[in-house]
Amino acid sequence: MSRVPKRQQPSLNDEIAHLRDLDLKGLRTRWKGVFRGQPPDHLPRHLLVGMLAYRMQAQVHGDLDAATIRLLRQIGAGGANIDAGGLTAEHEQRRASLKPGTILMREWNSQSHRVMVVDAGFAWNGKTYDSLSKIAFAITGTKWNGPRFFGLRDKLTAEVQS
Repeated sequence: MSRVPKRQQPSLNDEIAHLRDLDLKGLRTRWKGVFRGQPPDHLPRHLLVGMLAYRMQAQVHGDLDAATIRLLRQIGAGGANIDAGGLTAEHEQRRASLKPGTILMREWNSQSHRVMVVDAGFAWNGKTYDSLSKIAFAITGTKWNGPRFFGLRDKLTAEVQS
């Protein structure tokens, strides 16, 4: 008795790459399958690709949390009581406070990890990364807030507030 091999599902990366190969009609058809409705007529091809790719990733990896969605809607509506400029300034403060040459250390699963701040971002294990979150993911295999993983987030937030 021979078994017929199961057809492998394409990876998310393959599916997103395939979007770039679709014409406008193909993108609109794909939209109907992903969003269960008609795409807006005014959207150009590049926005259809971007929105489809985002939704496909969100379905696999999870979407934004409810608090973030509320904040973005408030900001988008223009009625936000949130100082978005302050949030941006806090992020820039964090980035600026990490000078090239600074070494960040973290122990994970009984192994020490050293990350050096460089002009282009962060160096770890012979590679340069543009964010600490990507390094934290490479170390742990799960999504982390990079500054929090390396013990920076709470300290820097306190410094900004004082």
